[in-house]
Amino acid sequence: MLFITNRAINEVELARLDQDRKITFDLSNNLARQSINFCWRAGPNNFIELGSDKFMAELKRSKAEQLLIFIHGYSNLPEPDIFPRAQALQKLFDDPHENQVQVVPIIWPCDNDLGIIKDYWDDQKSADASAFAFARLLEMFLAWRSKAEGEDNEPPCLKRINVLAHSMGNRVLRQTMETWASYDRGGEVPLLFRNVFLVAADIINESLERGREGEYICQSARNVSVYFASDDLALRASKAANLKNKIASRRLGHTGPENMELVPGNVYSIDCDDLNTKYDSPKGHSYFTFDASGEKPGKVFEHIAQSVSTGRVHVDDPQQRVHVLK
Repeated sequence: MLFITNRAINEVELARLDQDRKITFDLSNNLARQSINFCWRAGPNNFIELGSDKFMAELKRSKAEQLLIFIHGYSNLPEPDIFPRAQALQKLFDDPHENQVQVVPIIWPCDNDLGIIKDYWDDQKSADASAFAFARLLEMFLAWRSKAEGEDNEPPCLKRINVLAHSMGNRVLRQTMETWASYDRGGEVPLLFRNVFLVAADIINESLERGREGEYICQSARNVSVYFASDDLALRASKAANLKNKIASRRLGHTGPENMELVPGNVYSIDCDDLNTKYDSPKGHSYFTFDASGEKPGKVFEHIAQSVSTGRVHVDDPQQRVHVLK
């Protein structure tokens, strides 16, 4: 599985990578690096750094019609959290339609020490600090795509790109897009993604409104789907933790957008309240893969897969852009 990371590694950083090399993560270090490693997971705890050129070439040669960038949530480590979940997503996409989607995880530096509250605050800082590295990644991608279009009459990479951000991964995405717009794009971002799926988003529920930091997510995508559940226990703890900094606003993953009239018209609100605790008991937070059996795709994943396949978001009320999954 191909992946991108700004986590600390134990090996010496290289300005230029002349050949593939094995790397290992320094899990005790959760500082967000500004350099990025482009890698391949050959197996559990078996990571090979490829370099950006080879990585991009591998993506272009892939038989997959579309890409899904997966940004994980807080307190997740590469093994046993992030890669197994990314593999579960890959299997769910492959079972009905092999080569439709290739899942590519982006791994940012979560903490691995004891104490949920300490982890939460450390991870918020790492999420924000990772924005500069991943904004550079987006600039590198655009430069690579433009270069590919002009060299040796080689056709450009036409794969559609989707993003699935879970939990605090939404904070990583929000800060990345805001940083990219501010420092590289003159206050605007290009239409880069087909779909952005914001699942159990641990950001305030006004984030996507016009004039807020999250508006750049909406600018970058054809569709932005917000999946939420009011009884998500992990986000209840998040709201309580944020009161420390006098942030009392409800979370986007709890309520969906605060006011649909204030968000752009490409934002859709998907209520998962009837399903989340069945799929992920008792927390009801990681409900976007399998159903309660742990073997079949859940309704949330099926809704995501339909949007990936068609480029359109199915909702009960197209005018209000809301939908209830049952």
